[in-house]
Amino acid sequence: MSSEGRVRALREAVRMSPDDAGLRGFLAQALADVGDLPEAERELKEALRLAPTDAALKTALASIFERQDKHSAALVVIEDVLADAPRDASALLTHARLLLGIGEMDRARDAYRSALAVDPTRADIALARRLGAGAVGATADGGATRPIERAPAPDRPEPYDPQGEREETRTRRPKITFADVGGMESVKEEIRLKIIHPLEHPELYRAYGKSAGGAILLYGPPGCGKTYLARATAGEIRATFVSVGISDVLDMWVGQSERNLHDLFEQARADAQSAGSCVLFFDEVDALAASRADLRGSAGRQLINQFLAELDGIDSMNEGILVVAATNAPWHLDDAFRRPGRFDRLVFVPPPDATARIEILRLLLRDKPLDGIDYDRLAAKTDGFSGADLKGLVDVAVERKLQDAFRTGAPAPLRTTDLMDALAKMKPSTRDWFATARNYVMYANQGGQYDAVRAYLDDKK
Repeated sequence: MSSEGRVRALREAVRMSPDDAGLRGFLAQALADVGDLPEAERELKEALRLAPTDAALKTALASIFERQDKHSAALVVIEDVLADAPRDASALLTHARLLLGIGEMDRARDAYRSALAVDPTRADIALARRLGAGAVGATADGGATRPIERAPAPDRPEPYDPQGEREETRTRRPKITFADVGGMESVKEEIRLKIIHPLEHPELYRAYGKSAGGAILLYGPPGCGKTYLARATAGEIRATFVSVGISDVLDMWVGQSERNLHDLFEQARADAQSAGSCVLFFDEVDALAASRADLRGSAGRQLINQFLAELDGIDSMNEGILVVAATNAPWHLDDAFRRPGRFDRLVFVPPPDATARIEILRLLLRDKPLDGIDYDRLAAKTDGFSGADLKGLVDVAVERKLQDAFRTGAPAPLRTTDLMDALAKMKPSTRDWFATARNYVMYANQGGQYDAVRAYLDDKK
Protein backbone atom coordinates (compact mmCIF):
# COMPACT_ATOMS: atom_id res chain seq x y z
CA MET A 1 0.00 0.00 0.00
CA SER A 2 1.30 3.45 -0.88
CA SER A 3 1.86 6.10 1.80
CA GLU A 4 -1.14 8.07 0.54
CA GLY A 5 -3.27 4.91 0.57
CA ARG A 6 -2.24 4.21 4.15
CA VAL A 7 -3.29 7.73 5.13
CA ARG A 8 -6.69 7.27 3.49
CA ALA A 9 -7.21 3.91 5.18
CA LEU A 10 -6.27 5.28 8.60
CA ARG A 11 -8.50 8.32 8.12
CA GLU A 12 -11.42 6.00 7.46
CA ALA A 13 -10.54 3.93 10.53
CA VAL A 14 -10.44 7.07 12.67
CA ARG A 15 -13.78 8.18 11.22
CA MET A 16 -15.26 4.88 12.35
CA SER A 17 -13.55 4.99 15.79
CA PRO A 18 -12.96 8.68 16.59
CA ASP A 19 -12.18 8.03 20.27
CA ASP A 20 -9.33 5.58 19.60
CA ALA A 21 -6.19 7.49 20.59
CA GLY A 22 -3.91 4.75 19.24
CA LEU A 23 -5.47 4.94 15.78
CA ARG A 24 -4.99 8.70 15.74
CA GLY A 25 -1.36 8.17 16.67
CA PHE A 26 -0.89 5.82 13.69
CA LEU A 27 -2.62 8.35 11.43
CA ALA A 28 -0.32 11.09 12.70
CA GLN A 29 2.73 8.98 11.85
CA ALA A 30 1.38 8.29 8.36
CA LEU A 31 0.72 12.00 7.84
CA ALA A 32 4.23 12.82 9.00
CA ASP A 33 5.63 10.26 6.54
CA VAL A 34 3.98 12.11 3.63
CA GLY A 35 5.15 15.49 4.96
CA ASP A 36 1.85 16.84 6.28
CA LEU A 37 3.26 17.94 9.64
CA PRO A 38 0.53 20.46 10.65
CA GLU A 39 -2.16 17.79 10.19
CA ALA A 40 -0.01 15.26 12.07
CA GLU A 41 0.28 17.75 14.91
CA ARG A 42 -3.50 18.22 15.02
CA GLU A 43 -4.10 14.46 15.15
CA LEU A 44 -1.60 13.99 17.97
CA LYS A 45 -3.14 16.80 20.00
CA GLU A 46 -6.57 15.19 19.57
CA ALA A 47 -5.09 11.82 20.58
CA LEU A 48 -3.60 13.38 23.70
CA ARG A 49 -6.96 14.93 24.54
CA LEU A 50 -8.25 11.34 24.64
CA ALA A 51 -5.15 9.89 26.37
CA PRO A 52 -3.40 12.81 28.14
CA THR A 53 -0.81 10.64 29.95
CA ASP A 54 0.36 8.59 26.94
CA ALA A 55 4.15 9.06 26.84
CA ALA A 56 4.50 7.66 23.31
CA LEU A 57 2.00 10.17 21.94
CA LYS A 58 3.73 13.04 23.76
CA THR A 59 7.12 11.97 22.39
CA ALA A 60 5.66 11.76 18.88
CA LEU A 61 4.22 15.27 19.27
CA ALA A 62 7.60 16.60 20.43
CA SER A 63 9.21 15.08 17.31
CA ILE A 64 6.61 16.74 15.08
CA PHE A 65 7.24 20.06 16.84
CA GLU A 66 10.97 19.60 16.28
CA ARG A 67 10.49 18.98 12.55
CA GLN A 68 8.52 22.25 12.37
CA ASP A 69 11.28 24.15 14.22
CA LYS A 70 9.04 24.62 17.26
CA HIS A 71 11.91 23.83 19.59
CA SER A 72 10.52 25.52 22.70
CA ALA A 73 7.20 23.71 22.46
CA ALA A 74 8.98 20.43 21.80
CA LEU A 75 11.19 20.85 24.87
CA VAL A 76 8.20 21.55 27.11
CA VAL A 77 6.48 18.36 25.94
CA ILE A 78 9.51 16.08 26.13
CA GLU A 79 10.61 17.39 29.54
CA ASP A 80 7.10 16.64 30.78
CA VAL A 81 7.52 13.05 29.55
CA LEU A 82 10.92 12.69 31.20
CA ALA A 83 9.63 14.13 34.47
CA ASP A 84 7.35 11.08 34.76
CA ALA A 85 9.57 8.56 32.92
CA PRO A 86 13.24 9.60 33.15
CA ARG A 87 14.39 6.32 31.54
CA ASP A 88 12.18 6.42 28.45
CA ALA A 89 14.66 5.72 25.64
CA SER A 90 12.55 7.31 22.87
CA ALA A 91 12.00 10.46 24.90
CA LEU A 92 15.70 10.66 25.81
CA LEU A 93 16.71 10.41 22.14
CA THR A 94 14.25 13.13 21.18
CA HIS A 95 15.52 15.23 24.08
CA ALA A 96 19.08 14.77 22.83
CA ARG A 97 18.17 16.02 19.36
CA LEU A 98 16.31 19.01 20.77
CA LEU A 99 19.14 19.97 23.11
CA LEU A 100 21.59 19.70 20.23
CA GLY A 101 19.34 21.99 18.21
CA ILE A 102 19.55 24.75 20.85
CA GLY A 103 23.29 24.33 21.39
CA GLU A 104 23.19 22.49 24.75
CA MET A 105 25.88 20.03 23.67
CA ASP A 106 26.78 18.63 27.10
CA ARG A 107 23.18 17.98 28.08
CA ALA A 108 22.49 16.51 24.64
CA ARG A 109 25.34 14.02 25.15
CA ASP A 110 23.97 13.13 28.59
CA ALA A 111 20.51 12.49 27.14
CA TYR A 112 21.89 10.39 24.28
CA ARG A 113 24.05 8.26 26.56
CA SER A 114 21.15 7.80 28.97
CA ALA A 115 19.00 6.55 26.08
CA LEU A 116 21.63 3.98 25.13
CA ALA A 117 22.06 2.93 28.75
CA VAL A 118 18.36 2.07 28.75
CA ASP A 119 18.27 0.51 25.27
CA PRO A 120 21.61 0.00 23.42
CA THR A 121 19.73 -0.95 20.24
CA ARG A 122 18.57 2.69 19.87
CA ALA A 123 22.02 3.87 18.78
CA ASP A 124 21.80 6.65 16.17
CA ILE A 125 25.10 6.87 14.33
CA ALA A 126 24.30 10.19 12.65
CA LEU A 127 23.27 11.79 15.95
CA ALA A 128 26.28 10.33 17.77
CA ARG A 129 28.58 11.77 15.11
CA ARG A 130 27.06 15.23 15.54
CA LEU A 131 27.35 14.96 19.32
CA GLY A 132 30.83 13.47 19.36
CA ALA A 133 29.30 11.24 22.02
CA GLY A 134 32.35 9.01 22.39
CA ALA A 135 34.98 11.74 22.11
CA VAL A 136 37.44 12.37 24.92
CA GLY A 137 39.39 15.60 25.06
CA ALA A 138 38.93 19.26 25.79
CA THR A 139 35.70 20.52 27.23
CA ALA A 140 33.42 22.87 25.39
CA ASP A 141 34.76 25.91 27.22
CA GLY A 142 38.39 24.98 26.80
CA GLY A 143 39.07 23.51 30.21
CA ALA A 144 40.85 20.24 30.87
CA THR A 145 38.88 17.06 31.35
CA ARG A 146 39.38 14.47 34.01
CA PRO A 147 37.35 11.27 34.22
CA ILE A 148 36.18 9.77 37.46
CA GLU A 149 37.88 6.47 38.12
CA ARG A 150 35.12 4.05 39.06
CA ALA A 151 36.05 0.62 40.27
CA PRO A 152 33.64 -2.14 39.29
CA ALA A 153 31.64 -3.72 42.06
CA PRO A 154 33.19 -6.97 43.33
CA ASP A 155 32.13 -10.36 41.97
CA ARG A 156 30.48 -9.05 38.82
CA PRO A 157 31.67 -8.03 35.37
CA GLU A 158 32.05 -4.41 34.32
CA PRO A 159 28.68 -3.38 32.80
CA TYR A 160 28.44 -3.09 29.05
CA ASP A 161 28.90 0.47 27.81
CA PRO A 162 27.31 1.15 24.41
CA GLN A 163 29.92 3.83 23.67
CA GLY A 164 32.76 1.39 24.31
CA GLU A 165 33.83 3.28 27.42
CA ARG A 166 32.45 4.44 30.76
CA GLU A 167 30.81 7.84 30.67
CA GLU A 168 33.01 10.59 32.04
CA THR A 169 32.09 13.42 34.34
CA ARG A 170 34.19 16.41 33.42
CA THR A 171 35.78 18.81 35.84
CA ARG A 172 36.31 22.32 34.55
CA ARG A 173 36.73 25.91 35.58
CA PRO A 174 33.95 27.83 33.86
CA LYS A 175 34.98 31.04 32.16
CA ILE A 176 31.55 32.62 32.47
CA THR A 177 30.57 34.77 35.46
CA PHE A 178 27.49 36.71 36.49
CA ALA A 179 28.53 39.40 34.00
CA ASP A 180 27.59 36.94 31.24
CA VAL A 181 24.11 36.34 32.67
CA GLY A 182 21.60 38.77 31.19
CA GLY A 183 19.64 40.60 33.90
CA MET A 184 18.21 38.50 36.76
CA GLU A 185 19.83 40.82 39.31
CA SER A 186 17.58 39.77 42.21
CA VAL A 187 18.39 36.09 41.64
CA LYS A 188 22.12 36.79 41.38
CA GLU A 189 22.03 38.85 44.55
CA GLU A 190 20.23 36.03 46.39
CA ILE A 191 22.90 33.59 45.23
CA ARG A 192 25.64 35.98 46.36
CA LEU A 193 24.14 36.24 49.83
CA LYS A 194 23.42 32.54 50.24
CA ILE A 195 26.41 31.03 48.46
CA ILE A 196 29.22 33.25 47.26
CA HIS A 197 29.90 35.37 50.35
CA PRO A 198 30.26 32.34 52.66
CA LEU A 199 32.74 30.73 50.23
CA GLU A 200 34.70 33.95 49.74
CA HIS A 201 34.98 34.62 53.49
CA PRO A 202 35.29 31.18 55.14
CA GLU A 203 37.32 32.59 58.04
CA LEU A 204 34.28 34.54 59.27
CA TYR A 205 32.20 31.39 59.23
CA ARG A 206 34.87 29.39 61.04
CA ALA A 207 34.88 32.04 63.78
CA TYR A 208 31.26 31.09 64.45
CA GLY A 209 31.84 27.37 64.07
CA LYS A 210 30.35 27.17 60.59
CA SER A 211 31.96 25.59 57.53
CA ALA A 212 31.94 27.21 54.09
CA GLY A 213 29.82 25.24 51.68
CA GLY A 214 26.28 23.98 51.57
CA ALA A 215 23.52 23.00 49.19
CA ILE A 216 20.96 25.02 47.27
CA LEU A 217 18.15 24.10 44.93
CA LEU A 218 17.45 26.20 41.85
CA TYR A 219 13.90 25.70 40.61
CA GLY A 220 11.61 27.27 38.06
CA PRO A 221 10.27 26.86 34.52
CA PRO A 222 12.45 25.06 31.97
CA GLY A 223 14.72 27.17 29.80
CA CYS A 224 15.18 30.04 32.28
CA GLY A 225 18.90 29.55 32.86
CA LYS A 226 19.24 27.38 35.97
CA THR A 227 22.17 25.40 34.53
CA TYR A 228 23.81 28.55 33.17
CA LEU A 229 23.46 30.23 36.58
CA ALA A 230 25.16 27.26 38.26
CA ARG A 231 28.11 27.51 35.87
CA ALA A 232 28.29 31.27 36.34
CA THR A 233 28.28 30.78 40.12
CA ALA A 234 31.32 28.52 39.84
CA GLY A 235 33.01 31.07 37.56
CA GLU A 236 32.21 33.89 39.98
CA ILE A 237 34.09 32.18 42.83
CA ARG A 238 36.75 30.66 40.52
CA ALA A 239 35.79 27.17 41.63
CA THR A 240 36.00 23.91 39.75
CA PHE A 241 32.68 22.77 38.34
CA VAL A 242 31.53 19.15 38.21
CA SER A 243 28.35 18.69 36.19
CA VAL A 244 26.43 15.49 36.91
CA GLY A 245 23.95 13.98 34.47
CA ILE A 246 21.50 11.22 35.23
CA SER A 247 23.63 8.69 33.36
CA ASP A 248 26.63 9.53 35.58
CA VAL A 249 24.77 7.98 38.51
CA LEU A 250 22.16 5.46 37.41
CA ASP A 251 23.41 1.96 36.69
CA MET A 252 21.72 -1.33 35.92
CA TRP A 253 23.73 -3.22 38.55
CA VAL A 254 22.46 -3.32 42.13
CA GLY A 255 24.54 -1.06 44.36
CA GLN A 256 26.53 0.56 41.55
CA SER A 257 24.36 3.69 41.39
CA GLU A 258 25.09 4.40 45.07
CA ARG A 259 28.79 3.76 44.45
CA ASN A 260 28.79 6.12 41.47
CA LEU A 261 27.17 8.84 43.57
CA HIS A 262 29.74 8.39 46.33
CA ASP A 263 32.55 8.63 43.75
CA LEU A 264 31.16 11.94 42.52
CA PHE A 265 31.21 13.41 46.00
CA GLU A 266 34.71 12.05 46.57
CA GLN A 267 35.89 13.77 43.40
CA ALA A 268 34.30 17.04 44.54
CA ARG A 269 35.97 16.73 47.96
CA ALA A 270 39.36 16.19 46.32
CA ASP A 271 38.81 19.17 44.01
CA ALA A 272 37.74 21.38 46.92
CA GLN A 273 40.81 20.38 48.90
CA SER A 274 43.21 21.15 46.03
CA ALA A 275 41.46 24.19 44.51
CA GLY A 276 39.80 25.70 47.58
CA SER A 277 36.21 25.25 46.41
CA CYS A 278 34.14 23.10 44.09
CA VAL A 279 30.62 23.36 42.70
CA LEU A 280 28.95 19.95 42.32
CA PHE A 281 25.96 20.45 40.05
CA PHE A 282 23.06 17.99 39.70
CA ASP A 283 20.76 18.79 36.79
CA GLU A 284 17.20 17.39 36.81
CA VAL A 285 17.80 16.27 40.38
CA ASP A 286 14.19 15.10 40.78
CA ALA A 287 15.17 12.05 38.69
CA LEU A 288 17.60 11.04 41.46
CA ALA A 289 15.76 12.36 44.50
CA ALA A 290 12.11 11.59 43.87
CA SER A 291 9.78 11.13 46.80
CA ARG A 292 10.31 7.68 48.34
CA ALA A 293 6.55 7.38 48.77
CA ASP A 294 6.28 7.27 44.97
CA LEU A 295 8.93 4.55 44.52
CA ARG A 296 7.87 0.93 44.25
CA GLY A 297 11.29 -0.72 44.35
CA SER A 298 13.96 -0.64 47.04
CA ALA A 299 16.78 0.32 44.64
CA GLY A 300 15.50 3.89 44.26
CA ARG A 301 15.12 4.24 48.02
CA GLN A 302 18.69 3.07 48.58
CA LEU A 303 20.00 5.67 46.13
CA ILE A 304 18.07 8.41 47.91
CA ASN A 305 19.43 7.27 51.27
CA GLN A 306 22.96 7.39 49.83
CA PHE A 307 22.34 10.88 48.45
CA LEU A 308 21.12 12.07 51.86
CA ALA A 309 24.14 10.53 53.58
CA GLU A 310 26.51 12.35 51.21
CA LEU A 311 24.71 15.66 51.76
CA ASP A 312 24.89 15.21 55.52
CA GLY A 313 28.66 15.52 55.21
CA ILE A 314 28.23 19.19 54.29
CA ASP A 315 28.82 20.34 57.87
CA SER A 316 31.97 18.24 58.31
CA MET A 317 33.80 16.48 55.49
CA ASN A 318 32.36 18.61 52.66
CA GLU A 319 34.24 21.80 53.51
CA GLY A 320 34.42 24.07 50.46
CA ILE A 321 31.87 22.09 48.43
CA LEU A 322 28.80 23.82 47.11
CA VAL A 323 26.16 21.35 45.99
CA VAL A 324 23.81 22.98 43.49
CA ALA A 325 20.81 21.17 42.07
CA ALA A 326 18.31 22.27 39.45
CA THR A 327 14.79 21.03 38.86
CA ASN A 328 11.64 22.03 37.06
CA ALA A 329 9.53 20.11 39.60
CA PRO A 330 10.66 20.74 43.21
CA TRP A 331 7.38 19.27 44.47
CA HIS A 332 8.53 15.82 43.31
CA LEU A 333 11.58 15.81 45.61
CA ASP A 334 11.56 13.73 48.77
CA ASP A 335 10.80 15.94 51.78
CA ALA A 336 14.00 14.77 53.47
CA PHE A 337 16.07 16.71 50.93
CA ARG A 338 14.71 20.02 52.17
CA ARG A 339 15.63 19.58 55.82
CA PRO A 340 18.27 21.90 57.37
CA GLY A 341 21.78 21.13 56.19
CA ARG A 342 20.55 19.68 52.89
CA PHE A 343 18.66 21.55 50.13
CA ASP A 344 17.10 23.89 52.65
CA ARG A 345 17.92 26.95 50.55
CA LEU A 346 15.60 27.23 47.56
CA VAL A 347 16.17 29.86 44.87
CA PHE A 348 13.32 30.52 42.44
CA VAL A 349 14.60 31.27 38.92
CA PRO A 350 11.72 33.03 37.15
CA PRO A 351 11.40 33.94 33.50
CA PRO A 352 13.57 37.00 32.76
CA ASP A 353 12.00 40.39 33.42
CA ALA A 354 11.87 43.15 30.79
CA THR A 355 15.37 44.42 31.60
CA ALA A 356 16.76 40.89 31.47
CA ARG A 357 14.98 40.17 28.20
CA ILE A 358 16.61 43.22 26.65
CA GLU A 359 20.04 42.08 27.81
CA ILE A 360 19.45 38.51 26.64
CA LEU A 361 18.32 39.70 23.21
CA ARG A 362 21.39 41.95 22.98
CA LEU A 363 23.62 38.99 23.80
CA LEU A 364 21.85 36.74 21.30
CA LEU A 365 22.04 39.35 18.52
CA ARG A 366 25.46 40.86 19.22
CA ASP A 367 27.36 39.04 16.43
CA LYS A 368 24.66 39.34 13.78
CA PRO A 369 24.05 42.03 11.13
CA LEU A 370 21.42 44.39 12.55
CA ASP A 371 19.45 47.41 11.45
CA GLY A 372 17.59 49.45 14.05
CA ILE A 373 16.48 46.84 16.59
CA ASP A 374 13.85 48.19 19.01
CA TYR A 375 14.75 46.17 22.09
CA ASP A 376 12.17 47.90 24.30
CA ARG A 377 9.36 46.95 21.92
CA LEU A 378 10.54 43.34 21.73
CA ALA A 379 10.86 43.12 25.51
CA ALA A 380 7.31 44.43 25.95
CA LYS A 381 5.97 41.77 23.58
CA THR A 382 7.84 38.82 25.14
CA ASP A 383 6.55 38.87 28.71
CA GLY A 384 6.77 35.37 30.17
CA PHE A 385 9.30 34.17 27.61
CA SER A 386 12.16 32.07 28.96
CA GLY A 387 15.74 32.54 27.82
CA ALA A 388 15.32 29.44 25.65
CA ASP A 389 12.16 30.96 24.13
CA LEU A 390 14.09 34.11 23.25
CA LYS A 391 16.83 32.05 21.65
CA GLY A 392 14.18 30.20 19.66
CA LEU A 393 12.73 33.54 18.56
CA VAL A 394 16.10 34.73 17.26
CA ASP A 395 16.75 31.38 15.58
CA VAL A 396 13.44 31.52 13.70
CA ALA A 397 14.10 35.09 12.54
CA VAL A 398 17.64 34.20 11.42
CA GLU A 399 16.47 31.12 9.54
CA ARG A 400 13.97 33.21 7.60
CA LYS A 401 16.66 35.76 6.73
CA LEU A 402 18.88 32.92 5.55
CA GLN A 403 16.10 31.66 3.30
CA ASP A 404 15.80 35.16 1.84
CA ALA A 405 19.56 35.34 1.39
CA PHE A 406 19.60 32.08 -0.56
CA ARG A 407 16.95 33.47 -2.92
CA THR A 408 18.54 36.90 -3.40
CA GLY A 409 22.18 35.86 -3.17
CA ALA A 410 22.97 38.57 -0.58
CA PRO A 411 22.51 38.66 3.21
CA ALA A 412 20.30 41.39 4.70
CA PRO A 413 20.45 42.70 8.27
CA LEU A 414 17.93 41.68 10.89
CA ARG A 415 15.28 44.27 11.66
CA THR A 416 12.68 44.62 14.37
CA THR A 417 9.97 43.58 11.91
CA ASP A 418 11.77 40.27 11.28
CA LEU A 419 11.70 39.44 14.99
CA MET A 420 8.11 40.63 15.37
CA ASP A 421 7.04 38.41 12.46
CA ALA A 422 8.71 35.42 14.12
CA LEU A 423 7.13 36.37 17.44
CA ALA A 424 3.62 36.31 15.96
CA LYS A 425 3.74 32.50 15.82
CA MET A 426 5.31 31.92 19.24
CA LYS A 427 3.95 31.69 22.78
CA PRO A 428 5.90 31.50 26.05
CA SER A 429 6.68 27.92 27.02
CA THR A 430 6.50 28.82 30.73
CA ARG A 431 2.69 28.97 30.87
CA ASP A 432 2.23 25.24 31.41
CA TRP A 433 4.77 25.27 34.24
CA PHE A 434 3.01 28.08 36.07
CA ALA A 435 -0.34 26.37 35.59
CA THR A 436 1.06 23.40 37.52
CA ALA A 437 2.97 25.51 40.03
CA ARG A 438 -0.15 27.50 40.88
CA ASN A 439 -1.80 24.37 42.28
CA TYR A 440 1.14 23.71 44.62
CA VAL A 441 1.27 27.36 45.69
CA MET A 442 -2.43 27.27 46.58
CA TYR A 443 -2.71 23.83 48.19
CA ALA A 444 0.76 22.61 49.20
CA ASN A 445 2.65 25.64 50.48
CA GLN A 446 2.17 25.25 54.21
CA GLY A 447 5.89 25.65 54.85
CA GLY A 448 6.18 28.71 52.63
CA GLN A 449 8.74 27.12 50.31
CA TYR A 450 6.93 28.44 47.23
CA ASP A 451 6.34 31.98 48.49
CA ALA A 452 8.63 33.34 45.76
CA VAL A 453 6.40 31.75 43.12
CA ARG A 454 3.31 33.17 44.85
CA ALA A 455 4.86 36.66 44.82
CA TYR A 456 5.68 36.32 41.12
CA LEU A 457 2.14 35.21 40.25
CA ASP A 458 0.60 37.98 42.37
CA ASP A 459 2.78 40.52 40.60
CA LYS A 460 1.49 39.30 37.24
CA LYS A 461 -2.18 39.74 38.14
